[in-house]
Amino acid sequence: MTEERNKGRPSLATAIASAVLAIIWFEMLSLGTGGLDDNILRTIYAGGHPVLVAVAKGFTFLGTWQFGIAAVVAGIALLVVIGRRRAALAAALVIALGRLLVETQKYAIARLRPADEVHLVPVSTPSFPSGHAANSTIVCLTFAILFFANTRWKRPAIAAALLLAFCIGLSRVMLGVHWPTDVIGGWSFGLLWVVLTLPWAERLAHDGRMR
Repeated sequence: MTEERNKGRPSLATAIASAVLAIIWFEMLSLGTGGLDDNILRTIYAGGHPVLVAVAKGFTFLGTWQFGIAAVVAGIALLVVIGRRRAALAAALVIALGRLLVETQKYAIARLRPADEVHLVPVSTPSFPSGHAANSTIVCLTFAILFFANTRWKRPAIAAALLLAFCIGLSRVMLGVHWPTDVIGGWSFGLLWVVLTLPWAERLAHDGRMR
């Protein structure tokens, strides 16, 4: 009984990870758009390299809201089809609330996007944090964890989710539309949100399998 009551509660490791990620997010907000940010952007920028631009645009497409919504709907529908309705509900809530918080940050902070390099894809929202980086981290990790919880594929799925989110975030700097600190801030917030909601989401998904 004690184990069941404690399942899903935040642990010391969760608290430490959350604090570290929150500090990283704050540092990226505080230190962004400076000389180091600009130097890294110029180094990674893919302008003038057609192959790199094409690759970056491909990964950026995977982080667009159009593709993201389609992927989320498909993932939630699959969870429902295989009889894991509570896991589907958990995924929907974690992803929707996370995306709302990302958009709230962007407009509340209102950081300007880098302007020294030509934007290789159109953009229309403020810069910090990168929505592509944050939202892809939240979506990929949430589904990796909920689909593969308690299986031998959980760690490989999480590693693949992190790698995809990394590539999507990196593509935004390569295309000249985000500062590196925007992307790191997006990754850190996405990870923070999943870490904070993971205990509840896993518990809800576990309860759904028990019914």
